Amino acid sequence: MENLRGAALMTASMFGFAVEDALIKGLSGTVPTGQIVAFIGLGGIIAFAVGLVARGQPAFVASQRAPKVVLRSALEAVGSMFFVSSLALIDLTLASAIIQATPLVVAMGAALFLGQTVGWRRWLAILIGFAGVLLIVKPGAASFDPLVILAIIGMLGLASRDLVTRSLNSDISGPHLSIAAFMGLVPAGLLLCVIWGQPLVWPTLYEWAILILCVFVGMVAYLCIIAATRAGDAAFISSFRYSRMLFALVLGALFFSEVPDALTLLGVTIVIAAGLFTLLREARLNRTSQASTDPL
Repeated sequence: MENLRGAALMTASMFGFAVEDALIKGLSGTVPTGQIVAFIGLGGIIAFAVGLVARGQPAFVASQRAPKVVLRSALEAVGSMFFVSSLALIDLTLASAIIQATPLVVAMGAALFLGQTVGWRRWLAILIGFAGVLLIVKPGAASFDPLVILAIIGMLGLASRDLVTRSLNSDISGPHLSIAAFMGLVPAGLLLCVIWGQPLVWPTLYEWAILILCVFVGMVAYLCIIAATRAGDAAFISSFRYSRMLFALVLGALFFSEVPDALTLLGVTIVIAAGLFTLLREARLNRTSQASTDPL
């Protein structure tokens, strides 16, 4: 029952993030991309701060200034800047397909930088997954879009954020860590406006509603993913992260008339299969290791 509850929460979270991506893409036609990023960051700060204060806790603590926390926030900002920029410029389904490679990059990074042991099976799965990414991106093909590099850089930034999160030994709470991350989005969004040469605009009533909806949907998705990770088998529940791609395909087709080609769909299938194998294999090895160290 806990596994089913966790899977449902994870699926709901991925639906929320896919909807947020679609809302951002739709809004980016009239509101500068950087302004959207900054507003989401400001909305996230307010939402988490209000929640903490309501529970009698301070919104800002000293641990938010720890070097690794600051580095994590910077990587979150870089990843978000590039990924949101890609949402504005390329197909929703293409950007979403590339973000599916994040767990593979995290697994590789954990082996290279965190000293985690990765066997030949997982290395093979990672390499096969990257081959799937090449099918999605299609470098050298006539249909190759250079703007897809924005999504790749965004994915690498978010994967690096996850690696730093794994290495955190601070006692900072999840909400405080989230506030630190959202604080990085505000200046990052304003910088993005400068880079793209887009002046800030005053949104219409409709655009304000969409911006607020983005923040609300993002917060609900975030809370769902936290609840999901606290229930049942972590590997089984984490595998439902890939449902985000299915939602992106549906939303892309319904609202943006996107129809991915066969190579993209094949690439996505390969990336998801490799990611699932890596997740399940890691969980199995962790269980085996734990069993071998438990006292008789």
